[in-house]
Amino acid sequence: MKPTTTSHPLDPITPEEMSDISLAIKHHTAKETDIKLIKFMTCNLAPAPKKQVLAFLGIPIAPGQKPEPAPTSIARRAELDFIDLVTGDAWNCFTTLTSEGWTVDSLEKLPVGVQPQITVQELILAEETIRKDPKVIELAAAVGVTPEQLHADGWSIGFEGRFPESVRLQQCLLFARYGKDENLYAHPLDFIPVIDSNKMQVIHIDFPAHRVSSSNTLSAPSTAWPALDEDPLKASGRERIPPPLEHHDFLPDLLSQRPGYKKSIRPPVKPLHVVQPDGVGFTMNGNELEWQNWKLHVAFSHREGIALSTVTYNDQGEIRPILYRLSLVEMVVPYAAPEHPHPRKFAFDVGEYGMGTQANELSLGCDCLGKIHYLPGSYIGHDGTAIKVKNAICIHEEDAGLLWKHTDFRPGGRVHSVRSRRLVISMICTVANYEYCFYYHFYQDGTIELEIRLTGILNVYLLAENESGAPFGTQVAPRINAQNHQHIFSMRIDPMIDGLSNSVLESDIVAVDAPTGSAENFAGNAFYAKETVLKSAKEGARLFDAEADRRWTIINPARKHYSSGRPVGYTLGHIKGVMQPLLGKPDSWAARRASFATKALWVVKEKEEGGRSRMYPSGRCVPQTKDAPEDSVGYWVKDEGSIADEDIVLFLTIGVNHIPRPEDWPVMPVEHMRFNLRPIGFFQENPSLDVPSALDVHSSAAFADHVNGVNGINGVNGHTHNAVEPGSCCN
Repeated sequence: MKPTTTSHPLDPITPEEMSDISLAIKHHTAKETDIKLIKFMTCNLAPAPKKQVLAFLGIPIAPGQKPEPAPTSIARRAELDFIDLVTGDAWNCFTTLTSEGWTVDSLEKLPVGVQPQITVQELILAEETIRKDPKVIELAAAVGVTPEQLHADGWSIGFEGRFPESVRLQQCLLFARYGKDENLYAHPLDFIPVIDSNKMQVIHIDFPAHRVSSSNTLSAPSTAWPALDEDPLKASGRERIPPPLEHHDFLPDLLSQRPGYKKSIRPPVKPLHVVQPDGVGFTMNGNELEWQNWKLHVAFSHREGIALSTVTYNDQGEIRPILYRLSLVEMVVPYAAPEHPHPRKFAFDVGEYGMGTQANELSLGCDCLGKIHYLPGSYIGHDGTAIKVKNAICIHEEDAGLLWKHTDFRPGGRVHSVRSRRLVISMICTVANYEYCFYYHFYQDGTIELEIRLTGILNVYLLAENESGAPFGTQVAPRINAQNHQHIFSMRIDPMIDGLSNSVLESDIVAVDAPTGSAENFAGNAFYAKETVLKSAKEGARLFDAEADRRWTIINPARKHYSSGRPVGYTLGHIKGVMQPLLGKPDSWAARRASFATKALWVVKEKEEGGRSRMYPSGRCVPQTKDAPEDSVGYWVKDEGSIADEDIVLFLTIGVNHIPRPEDWPVMPVEHMRFNLRPIGFFQENPSLDVPSALDVHSSAAFADHVNGVNGINGVNGHTHNAVEPGSCCN
């Protein structure tokens, strides 16, 4: 087994390394343990200590200081989870790359009930399992569905108290597909099997209650789960309900065959090409990227999707650290329908499934336009070999409109326009019915932005004849109900604003107390930013206040702006996405497990212990938890001690309350969310003053007989005003 090496200490584990690591674990367990049959679940880089990495890269850890001496070497380590299929026990393992190959450092059996991440292979096997189960086949046949037509979306079980903790569970949301490539979500079935994911056996079947009476009352006596020994259909208080049969396709060839479909009168879209005749403006050295003064490391993560690390900016020759790591570390999607078993639907799409494992292979010219550089991804399969995602991460440049402009309105005044270019690092992930599109943007003015776009297909359930979807959902098509839900994301921001010792400044924009007519506020117009530095760990859980336009700035008190005298910093701003907490009750199942979603911001002190840091706000092992574990953000804020002028980590909560619309069906137009990190007093002045004013010589008038207004010439009262030379962006 030959050791493998990479050039950067944060490079992800390669496919070849995964095979070597899994082989080392198989040899170790065969020799040292009674483990006989392994199902590998996860494999990821166990990152080196932060200060070692920064020293290796020559990045200073405090303003005005030189980088720490570089270590002679940094140990390359991996962390894995696997399951013993004979006993059902879950195990955690750390390995290290040595001159002899990969060696096992530690092997720990996880407590009963602690389950590793659900794998893509388990989701696929769930569908195969229900198609072979006699009871499922019988129940499907009773409503006219054959085994070949049966399809299942495997979901995490959410919260379930009726099954033994040791059993690894999935629930299967069932649909029928009546033709090749047809939209299966148009035909939901009325029962939900529960399977043992290790044995791949159906162990129970639930029948949701319905509101089938004229008074819209629930058919079952309660929204609580029935006992396992109760007849589940009888407990639901209703008869069987056949699936809707009407087709609701969206693929062009199937759409044209839909009965009664009116052919579109939309004119064809004319070509719009993105060309860069001189090539791209960024450079890549493995996973390390440089562009327009930015330098950062881009990595595929089976859990987070995209992980951006060691982000620095070259400020007039000074390399200034900004972020150690930025990534999406959790999200939860709680649904609103209270009837059992619908409340089990609150998937942690990062912690339970992993975004990277569900990444699309992106297509040139469709998902990404222009001149594109792709990075691959890989994650471990059950057998220990790597499953590869060819084009997992897309990197390209885009025009982003105006960067800045000013016109001197006086006669003879000058005009200057500068267009903005942005770097885009993106990934698109399919989580069963939904698509999540992630776009990290880097701008020439020092701004960093994440845009999330939600699309795909609504999760739906069927309705009985004359049953209403309200009040907990929308009947988007006849007998198809899309339930209300939230998408709540947790962004982990590990800052190093001019070094590792940072603080968070909370600002509320408030009017002064002095009344109108007073000596201090005669006109009554005065307002200011009321600022508070978060100091203790117990102050680290924050709510958003829209009325006060509350904002948070990460600052380094050790470095001040030359003019304002204020600490240099980066502000969390321009958030397009609800910062309202989880809508469920404080003691609801979702709130107990997803404590991160109860606050808009969490600030905790970083701790690096045992090859891990404070990474995942709902814990490292999320499936089937009953409460937030001790390695979660709700516990971290209970620490004693300071979060001011320390190595801190922020968890920002943003989200969408999704009350489905008929226009979201059969496939949803994208919903946009975004937030950014903007410099505030970090630079001496506008850092984009040196961006040249570039003229696009290919731009032209759309219509030959309408040339007025082209090239910046504006007609004002019949006179030419502030004209620039044709073919110029400035004068």
